[in-house]
Amino acid sequence: MSTEPGLGAEPEADEGTTAGETTETGNLTAGSATSPDTHTTGSGTTGSGSENRAEGTAQVSEAEADEGTTAGETTETGNLTAGPATSPDTHTTGSGTTGSGSENRAEGTAQVSEAAAELAAQRVERERIARRKAEKAGPVESGARLSGKAADLLAAIRAVESGEKPAATVFAAPEPEPRRRPEPEAVRRPQPAPAPAVPAVAAMTGGPAAEAVAAVRGVLADGGAPESLALQVAAVLGEGADTLLREDPWQLLRVAGVRPDQADGFARALLGGQCAPDDERRGRAVTGWLLEQAAVAGHTALEMPALTAALAQRAVPDPEAAVQSALAEGEALVFQDALDPGAPEPEDDEEERPVRILAALERYALAEESLADGLARLVGSLAKDAPEPWEAAAAAASGGAAELARAVAGHGLVLHTGGEAARAEPAALLTAARAAGLRAFAATHTPDGGRRLTGAEGAVGTVADLLSGAVGPGRDADGALDLDLLIVLDAPQLDVEGAAMLVEALPDGARLVLSGDPAVLWSAGPGRVFADLLAARVCPQIASRTPDPGPLGELVSGIGVGELTQVEAPGKEVVIVPVRDAGEAVHRTVQLVADSVPRAIGVPAEQTVVITPGHGGAAGTRALNAALKERLNPGPGRFGGFDPGDRIAYSPVPGRTVPGQVVKADADGLHLSCAGTPVVVPKERVEQAVRHGWALTAHQAAGGRWPAAVVVLPGDAVQSLSRPWVYTAFSRAERHLSVVHGVEQALPKAVAETLPKPRTTRLPLLLRTQVPAAN
Repeated sequence: MSTEPGLGAEPEADEGTTAGETTETGNLTAGSATSPDTHTTGSGTTGSGSENRAEGTAQVSEAEADEGTTAGETTETGNLTAGPATSPDTHTTGSGTTGSGSENRAEGTAQVSEAAAELAAQRVERERIARRKAEKAGPVESGARLSGKAADLLAAIRAVESGEKPAATVFAAPEPEPRRRPEPEAVRRPQPAPAPAVPAVAAMTGGPAAEAVAAVRGVLADGGAPESLALQVAAVLGEGADTLLREDPWQLLRVAGVRPDQADGFARALLGGQCAPDDERRGRAVTGWLLEQAAVAGHTALEMPALTAALAQRAVPDPEAAVQSALAEGEALVFQDALDPGAPEPEDDEEERPVRILAALERYALAEESLADGLARLVGSLAKDAPEPWEAAAAAASGGAAELARAVAGHGLVLHTGGEAARAEPAALLTAARAAGLRAFAATHTPDGGRRLTGAEGAVGTVADLLSGAVGPGRDADGALDLDLLIVLDAPQLDVEGAAMLVEALPDGARLVLSGDPAVLWSAGPGRVFADLLAARVCPQIASRTPDPGPLGELVSGIGVGELTQVEAPGKEVVIVPVRDAGEAVHRTVQLVADSVPRAIGVPAEQTVVITPGHGGAAGTRALNAALKERLNPGPGRFGGFDPGDRIAYSPVPGRTVPGQVVKADADGLHLSCAGTPVVVPKERVEQAVRHGWALTAHQAAGGRWPAAVVVLPGDAVQSLSRPWVYTAFSRAERHLSVVHGVEQALPKAVAETLPKPRTTRLPLLLRTQVPAAN
């Protein structure tokens, strides 16, 4: 199997391709592929490109520069599983590649006169001065004038909230925080923190009183912490926050992004000689912080040995006493779960049944128990015989949808698995149920999910909108959703709290179908609800036999079973662009989005998504978004770094990302258009809730699909790769996938060997004790 050589490799297939483009064909599983040094002009390709470039012989025609084509663009579809793949040395017009003639291209001609050059220099200088004036006229970034301990603490908090540095987990020691922020577009890493515990507090109705915020600001100043945290602290700690914070400085750990060592410094400044490592308040606060960090990593609970070991790493002298103090104050709960709940009770009274001891924050423990109770209620509340409308719905369906409909007719909970093409089956079930007179509705993770559900017009919305009442059938007299059937698409993206709210909202006798692709990344929030239900086997599971079509479907299906297979891509469905380093990865990505994909594939830049493993790094979302904005929508960014027309990613709540576009900014805030819905983000919320959105992480992109996707794999991303990550990233493309490949053998190794990191949850045990196993 071979892949398509490259974007615009064959002039007969793409009339917009320049004659000088060179490509190298390869395959996804071949050996090392190294492309030759090439030197290309508007009329052909010659060898010994590096020597020619040294002599400065490159000449680019004005016509090519005006058209934005890449005279020397070299693309290799070579191999995702190969050894070191070396990108060719090339000259590229229209995308900023260095080499002789790049200055001439900036003027749009091959040769310019001295007078013209002087005029151009003056114009550039005037533009630079105008930009500097605009920047000075703009708002000063909060915290910009802080120094010392306060600056370090604020930088650390923003680094975690922006995703530049992942939140520390209970298994890793804290690392030094970066002191420099390259972009004013800070974005929080999706976290499961409650709304009052994150910077979203400014958007809450009412919010903390100005007097309360001012009092907290004074305490923060006394302790050397950034005063800009006052609003967050006042919202998190509630009434009397200033008094509580002064009496227990370690309460600062409840603010997202603060680390124990930073809270220790704050406590020392306030308490002086009374501050000690064995302070009971410190042990209790660090225990809660560790459990919150475990939730950020996806755990709903933490085994006691892991918790006590993590406390010891944070210099808590008596970890067991710290845990007991947190339990006594109600800040955590403890559980003893049998390792084998199905095993018979021991006959000998002295013989103890094997158990594991878990600690959890109350909110996640209660959500998990509520979810298990609600699922058991749905399973047990159905009549034995299916009413006539359900039989009619099952009879009206065909193919895979008929099997799904028959299962739903007789069971309160049904799981449905499959890829993108399999979504047609729950869509057909929805149509058949509504035609039979049943009250049916479908909920998706993102607005784009509804677009891809054929025939569901008027009966589909996001999970968040359904729960808020913005869409859907409304509620009955008891407050339950007025539904007979709820179909939830993208079910792997449900975290434990969202799933619990959905199940609690369903009335007795209603049917729930959870449908999704089990190979994608799990939810950004704590829990792994869909995977736990599949493992518990407490309800029917219908596996779709409808494969995803085409080369992209074949590629993604192979990844799902751990194989990076070769695929035939006659329509340029898959293209691999090898790069040497992160800088080249950013350059190639901008070139693909702005020039190559629109020209060769016909997909405009606004319909192409860029996916990369993380926010930080030289080729993370921050760096890529900065480069893409400069190319696609340059501007001064006078409102928090944003301009009208900017593509953005809006996070209304932690863990959920909605793509959109900036419309305007005024005194009310930043006006966005998200899936056709107008949204106004208050100015104090912009930094935490909005970021540029040309480039996303795979978690942010989950639940959506785009006509074209460019997946960026820089060399420093090796540790972030796993089979679910690659599967999720590659499967976001509908028509075309470009892989900017700089990780060499790490990609096939990740697909073959790196499975998702385990999450500690209690849902499987709770289900097995409440719901009998399904046949």
